[in-house]
Amino acid sequence: MGADREGGRRRRPARAVAYAACGVVLLTGCASMPDSGDLRGVESTPRQDPQVRVFAMPPREDAPPAEIVQGFLEALTSDDPHYETARKYLTGEAAKTWRPELSTTVLAGGPGTESDHSGGREEGDDYSVTLTGTRVATVDAQQSYAPADGDYRKSVHLSRDRKSRQWRIDVLPQGVVMGKSDFQRNYMSVNKYYFASNTASKAEAGTSGQPAAVADPVYVRRRVDPMTQVVRSLISGPTSLLRPVVRSSFPTGTALAKGASLTLDDSNKLTVPLNDRAARVDADKCDEIAAQLLFTLQSLSPVLDEVELRSGGRQLCSLTEGRAEAVAARGSAQHPDYLYFVDDEHRLVRIAAGSNATRAEPVPGALGEGGTALRSVAVSRDEHTAAGVGLDGKSLYVGSLVSGGSLGDPVLVSGGKTEEARLTAPSWDAQGDLWIADRDPADPRLLMLSEGAGEPVEVRTPGLDGRVQAVRVAADGVRIALIVEKDDERSLLIGRIERDEKATERPAVTVVELRSATPELEEVTAMSWAGDSRLVVVGREQGGVQQIGYVQVDGSTPEASVPAALTGVKEIAASEDDRLPLVGYSEDAIVRLPSGMQWQKVTEGTAPVYPG
Repeated sequence: MGADREGGRRRRPARAVAYAACGVVLLTGCASMPDSGDLRGVESTPRQDPQVRVFAMPPREDAPPAEIVQGFLEALTSDDPHYETARKYLTGEAAKTWRPELSTTVLAGGPGTESDHSGGREEGDDYSVTLTGTRVATVDAQQSYAPADGDYRKSVHLSRDRKSRQWRIDVLPQGVVMGKSDFQRNYMSVNKYYFASNTASKAEAGTSGQPAAVADPVYVRRRVDPMTQVVRSLISGPTSLLRPVVRSSFPTGTALAKGASLTLDDSNKLTVPLNDRAARVDADKCDEIAAQLLFTLQSLSPVLDEVELRSGGRQLCSLTEGRAEAVAARGSAQHPDYLYFVDDEHRLVRIAAGSNATRAEPVPGALGEGGTALRSVAVSRDEHTAAGVGLDGKSLYVGSLVSGGSLGDPVLVSGGKTEEARLTAPSWDAQGDLWIADRDPADPRLLMLSEGAGEPVEVRTPGLDGRVQAVRVAADGVRIALIVEKDDERSLLIGRIERDEKATERPAVTVVELRSATPELEEVTAMSWAGDSRLVVVGREQGGVQQIGYVQVDGSTPEASVPAALTGVKEIAASEDDRLPLVGYSEDAIVRLPSGMQWQKVTEGTAPVYPG
């Protein structure tokens, strides 16, 4: 547990901030040395300054119980790797049984304290305190983040040692609790990478046959050897949310070699020593392990460009960033050729992705010829096929992006009575399957068409409460984002895609464990995947104005700059490749947001999309 700096009303005896000249090991970088004054407790540490390290202070002699509790909470917001100073506030028995790694509870404004004099007074030998607050999120023992709400109330009990007469905590909740600002300073989100296992049956039919790399975000302590932390977490396996649909290439029982601490060498290469359980992996499996490590650690250290695996002093394999792209397909590493949208003649058109072009050309094939007026579109990830919903929202067409191709009859027709009660915009997954929702109130359904053709498969959605208004499948084919409407509110839900292609000839597809990614937004109007575990969202808080922002699949807010404001956004498009600009439909025009600039008008049009 830990205290937050947002309240600013409590005495803070247990924390000090160290400043030193450049090069002193107490700091992660340079900071100025004060000319005079003692090292002392501070009221606030600016978390936005990454050069400041916060160190815990032990309890002072004869500290009263209230100060012991506050000191303990403060000590847990420090950069103490093993909470050794925090344990000095506990009795010997409590220090042995307390397990801070079990969970982290994040509160809106840091834990408050209420004295419970019914449990004893300071003049006695025991004392009780209740920690209070409003929950924002929890991080579990797997380091997985989940939004939370409701009141937080947990009891802490203190007793006075009979010999030393010093107050110490003898009963406390397991895990850690701290305020939101302390959490943001202490923790960082990192994507672990595994391989999709629910798409194996189609891997051979794909163009590359590569497994899809799936991002599994976790939170680790920012300044406690994060590289080694993340590798241990990666080896331990995926979080429970993704475990049913992903696999790891690490052999069972694999671990880092005893005492290993990982750092890059001068050539941006990382050597990872593993125990003997990994010593007999074959070359292909070794490359997959190295790819998992490379993808995972590049979110910590973007300059990393090679991973070498060793066991028992022997090299197992070495993998560079360039070769890793041949081992597994990662959405954020795929660069689309084009941006697509519907022009003012209701045709599917395109411009080169990332270019400054303002003139679009019709795509080859029937969807670019204008014979069928289009309302919304989606282009397959290999950019060979496209799907379009007719102007009235009733019919779904699929056509090849080659000259001379015919469109044929619609592959799906909605029975909804109005445009808003018919088909959503479609979305392609990495396997070439097409997803879409029918919003007909009489028969609302989430549907998948295998390779964009044949009889649609109705996707089961147990636990879904509301009607799907928008669908976007992640590049990994494992997760799906849905805008769901209920009681005039629209929220963004993320679910896991499970496929069972053994039971019958027709695959059974289910979306399970739908979770909100935008608990603070009352109205989500548009969204798009914008990374391996990130989405860009257009929404509005209760009583607020429309805004554009990024969210993680786990519901946390990523450390990314907020896009420039744009009014009247109806649709938004992003690529998993974050080097490509955001594109929106606003005020009857297509607009884009180049890096570090303001929104720029491209041309007239609607329904912008990158492949997917």
